[in-house]
Amino acid sequence: MKNRSFLFPLAALVLCLGFAPAAQAQRAQHELQITPATAAWGYYDAAAPPVLRIKSGETVTVHTLITSTPARLEGAGVAPAQVEPALRDITEHVTNKGPGGHILTGPIFVEGAEPGDVLEVRIQAIKLAIAYAYNAFGAKSGFIPEDFGYAKMRVIPLDEKKMVAHFLPGIDVPLRPFFGSMGVAPPAASGRINSAPPGIHGGNLDNKELVAGTTLYLPVHAAGALFFVGDGHAGQGNGEVDITALETSLTGTLQFIVRKDLHQTWPRAETPTAYISMGLNGDLTLAAKDAVREMIAFLVAEKHLSRDDAYMLCSVAGDLDVTQVVDGTRGAHMLMPKSIFGKVKPEKSK
Repeated sequence: MKNRSFLFPLAALVLCLGFAPAAQAQRAQHELQITPATAAWGYYDAAAPPVLRIKSGETVTVHTLITSTPARLEGAGVAPAQVEPALRDITEHVTNKGPGGHILTGPIFVEGAEPGDVLEVRIQAIKLAIAYAYNAFGAKSGFIPEDFGYAKMRVIPLDEKKMVAHFLPGIDVPLRPFFGSMGVAPPAASGRINSAPPGIHGGNLDNKELVAGTTLYLPVHAAGALFFVGDGHAGQGNGEVDITALETSLTGTLQFIVRKDLHQTWPRAETPTAYISMGLNGDLTLAAKDAVREMIAFLVAEKHLSRDDAYMLCSVAGDLDVTQVVDGTRGAHMLMPKSIFGKVKPEKSK
């Protein structure tokens, strides 16, 4: 893949350029339930009809469902009364499925978004919707299926008060809820694409850094952007090695802002403390190289470093992590801490 540059806007620059006031002018609140009419089962598609239309700057509280079926959950030990009615409705009535398996909510049409723009998604809050999650692997899935030639599924209680998952007696896993899949429609020429592999549209990124307080930036490929979300995770380890995380239902509050001033090719993100570049490729090594190249491009464009100095800084301060190794297209990401940069804009290095 070719080197791609992107911008990480600073809050002060945004205010100076006048984009923040415009984005904040609209503060309407919407709520989007997950029903057979608002579910997209297993795909991202520019031809999907919008289930909600909003203006740039508006906020949506969106409900998502665990990606499973009532029969599968009950077979693993979930009491019938604990299976969400919405999941039963969708399983029974949604026939327009595939080619993937994720139950997504959407798409949301954001007025003014056009191909070439960037959709800024501010993740304001994420809450657990049910008191359990599951983890499962299959005979032919996961990172080392040759070692586990069978399928297994475990239901795991979630303790929202303590924010831990009771994995096994004596083993509690801290919860960091995030949506495994957040993306926009791919280019129309791509048609309907599988919800499993991530790509230029974002999608099934499975990046555990995308928690509340993080902002995701997605390149727009279709009018209205057409945003889909789902694949709720109560927590996940980097790699997601057996192919699932703490799979659950989540409710998220998301603010959508159309950015005419940004132009990028691949997804990126920003937390309160770090900049995040992403690399996606069928080869994990190539994905990791692209994540590094993306960060170098940022440091050159926004921090005015030379390419040599940017490369060095990535090595001494950047954390290159494996995002996931199980979605066909593998992911890597680099985190660069904001704290290392002083308030004074550095001069161009030589």
